[in-house]
Amino acid sequence: MIFLRRLSQGVFLALFFVLFLKTDYNGTDHLDAAVNLLFRLDPFVAACVMLGVKSFLLLLLPSLVVLLLSVIFGRGFCGWFCPMGTLLDLTSKIVSVRNKNNRTYYPSLPLIILVFALFSSLCGFAVAGYIDPFSLLVRGMAQAFYPLLNSLTVGFFSFTYRDLPEIINQVTEPVYSILQDLILPSEQKFFHLAFLSFFMLVGIWLFEGVQRRFFCRNICPLGAMLGLFARRALVAGKGGNSDCGSCRICSSNCRMGAIDEGRKIAMANCNLCFECVQKCPRQIVDFGFSTHWSANTSISLSRRSFIGAAIAGVVLPSVKGVEVLAKNPDPSLIRPPGALAEKEFLARCVRCAECIQVCIGNALQPAFLQAGLDGIFSPVLAARTGYCEFNCTLCGQVCPTGAIRELSQTEKHRAKIGHAWFDKNTCLPYAKGTPCMVCEEHCPTPDKAIRFRDVSVMGDAGRMVSVQQPYIVDELCIGCGICENKCPLPGKAAVYITSAGEDRHPNIFLPSATATPYSG
Repeated sequence: MIFLRRLSQGVFLALFFVLFLKTDYNGTDHLDAAVNLLFRLDPFVAACVMLGVKSFLLLLLPSLVVLLLSVIFGRGFCGWFCPMGTLLDLTSKIVSVRNKNNRTYYPSLPLIILVFALFSSLCGFAVAGYIDPFSLLVRGMAQAFYPLLNSLTVGFFSFTYRDLPEIINQVTEPVYSILQDLILPSEQKFFHLAFLSFFMLVGIWLFEGVQRRFFCRNICPLGAMLGLFARRALVAGKGGNSDCGSCRICSSNCRMGAIDEGRKIAMANCNLCFECVQKCPRQIVDFGFSTHWSANTSISLSRRSFIGAAIAGVVLPSVKGVEVLAKNPDPSLIRPPGALAEKEFLARCVRCAECIQVCIGNALQPAFLQAGLDGIFSPVLAARTGYCEFNCTLCGQVCPTGAIRELSQTEKHRAKIGHAWFDKNTCLPYAKGTPCMVCEEHCPTPDKAIRFRDVSVMGDAGRMVSVQQPYIVDELCIGCGICENKCPLPGKAAVYITSAGEDRHPNIFLPSATATPYSG
């Protein structure tokens, strides 16, 4: 059975990496597969999202299959299929464990986190994306490890090409071409919060030095939810008996701390690794379909802890309601095309970073506090970093929860995510009387949203000169950000994008021509 488990772990880890690599621009506006399939199997994500939007979502129906399997096989998903769990098992072979006691440090904490997350989601404060294992894994891979891999690989092969003899390049160049075709992303990307994503994921792995499967045993709310359904699983473990004597090999080696001092197996914690069966010297420990074996099925969450977690989940959204952002949203908060209205968008978004990874122009970045505490890691457009490609609809294709609607190209061409403004104090034709047409040249709309007026201004030489000054045609601008991205000025661009007039909030109108716009 251990061989079969390791084979299953290897297959599903490989599948995860294949889907992750597929979640990248492939030269077309269509993805054959994406790692968003993983999130649709996640019952924790499904519960939080559906509580947040207060409706049933067919997109997340596959998560019910995982719950059903938990009723039959317990938390076997954690030990046989979960890519995070597999990576933790691999890490434990490298990092030595300091805790020899093997007693779980915080056995109630995953359930407390689960209760808090469910209640906070119900009350409009989405936290699932910060603690869900799949979100943590995919986000860390997309925003830190994958771009880092590309940067290091390109740096290495650039060194070999530049500084090593030609005969070596005849070997390295084909290798680099293969890596480009199979593994490396289409281009080097750069992300805000890359360090934070990196250390959150590395921290989970480093905790393996404290205790095996530390995250799974002490934090993971998905595991806690599966454990609730696995309490009396049809596949149960037969623990030790009086014949064991003083032997504690099974309990001292259990990676999930599922075997207590009395050698009873708690199926709510057991991930069916079967190492206890293999290491039992008298072959007493066993698993099978049975309802008669004595098993520890208790869930260690006191009434006080439940009430405290529930109250915290209710109070935190109330605090959000008195933030300044609740009255005056940040005008720099520009969501991807197809994004739902902000409240439902945040309720559905699980901070998985798939839209950020797949964005062709590197325009989508993880937010910090622009959308409040519960908006961290959600996607926002940062036009100075990149722009929204006019013919691209990939972000809607990879979103696992429908927070970003999938648009046709015709719909995408009409989708307005913001509006452009000129800073006349820095724009060259306004401030210096110097001709510049870069923004108009890059404007992608069929009828240019940026046009010119011929005006006479005082030039640097003290004489009147004729110059074309750009202006925005309100009804044509879609807020793609390419004008801000391509502005030739160093530092802050002379043209910038705000969320004014975005489609998802039609009640927010553009200011009149005489009004003073937001200036950043």
